Amino acid sequence: MPNANTPPPVPPTGPGSPQDVPPLPGELGVDPSTLPPPIRDELLKPDPVAIDTGSAELKDGLNRCPKCGATDIRQKPGSDLLVCLYCRHEWHGQRVEEEFGLGAGLDQLRGTVVASGARDIAADASALMTFKCAGCGAEVTVNTANAMTARCHWCRHVFGVNEQVANGAVPDAVLPFHIKKDDAVARIRQFVDKRRLFALKAFKDQFTPENVVGVYLPYMIVDANASADVGGYGEVETRRYTRGEGDKKQTYYDADVYRVERQVDFTVDDLTLESSTERGNLDARANTNNIINAILPFDTKNAVKWNASYLSGFSSEKRDRDVEQLRPQLENQLLSIARAQVEASANRYDRGVRWEQERIDVHGSRWVSMYLPVWLYSYHQPGGNGGMLHYIAVNGRTGETMGSVPVQQWKLLAAALTTGTFLEAIALWIVGN
Repeated sequence: MPNANTPPPVPPTGPGSPQDVPPLPGELGVDPSTLPPPIRDELLKPDPVAIDTGSAELKDGLNRCPKCGATDIRQKPGSDLLVCLYCRHEWHGQRVEEEFGLGAGLDQLRGTVVASGARDIAADASALMTFKCAGCGAEVTVNTANAMTARCHWCRHVFGVNEQVANGAVPDAVLPFHIKKDDAVARIRQFVDKRRLFALKAFKDQFTPENVVGVYLPYMIVDANASADVGGYGEVETRRYTRGEGDKKQTYYDADVYRVERQVDFTVDDLTLESSTERGNLDARANTNNIINAILPFDTKNAVKWNASYLSGFSSEKRDRDVEQLRPQLENQLLSIARAQVEASANRYDRGVRWEQERIDVHGSRWVSMYLPVWLYSYHQPGGNGGMLHYIAVNGRTGETMGSVPVQQWKLLAAALTTGTFLEAIALWIVGN
């Protein structure tokens, strides 16, 4: 017979027990106050606010001419216009900044605002998109890994991927090409001709700028509202003097040292961040991706709402980096901007300021995914560790050109020795006279 004074057994609470149930939707399942501050803040921060930039009228894959209804639509070369190849009607795409008010309210930004084309990429999202042709009923498949448009092989309707699928292939906006291929070829040829003297012989033999490719590269365009604090030590020179004689003569200076602290509030409009891991790899031992940064900026204010018809005749690369992966890069660039902002206020320190503490506080940011136009010419130079991949890039809007040309090392060495010998001879002549 059980003892009436014996307390009842404590119900199990571990895994598999009746207490071990998942939290209800919207609940955390844990008391946030018991967590470390960084984890608590991460759990409690609001979800990113999304701006829906999708085009409901284009989700069936058909971009119809507003005049005749045909679907064979292309960009008019050298402009932001779309043109119907059937009736030749032309119209302008909607500028994304005007359509969604992206140029306003920078100083009011709070939290993280993410446009729908910039939302996180789903790891299991398929690259294949299938459309049912409204003309003949056939199914048309587009592989977004290498194309954004396809033509029905039965009735010739043209389909474009305009629905914002979760694989990173469809951005919020696109900045159309203005520089035509012939112009890009001429600019690349001119760039190489100026460097032909020292260029690698194999490169000169194989140089065919006509092989340049027009490609839309993925970027995140970011607006930000931020504050920064920087601190360090500045020096003001008070005296300069020389000691010693002859070869042992040395110059010294005396300076007053001051503690310098600055705080600045600022906003950034349309900061450009690469959202491709491959293009963001700036390892100079393997490639010359960094030359793409040298052809910035782009006139992103003129970007139009996403329409796959702008990509007809061009290739594109998908983004594979999300907002959180790019946030450290954003903060680094904002700190660089903050340093430039406070530079003018530190002019009195004629020996300069050594900044030792920096802190950036991003009050709010707005992220938009965008395709930017680049003409690319590439050349693979054989060598150890896979060789080197050289690029020459042309900004598809401004024509700005920059690149890397593989050189003959012995020619550079010979030129350096010849120049050095010539300068030494001049110096000896001056001394002798």
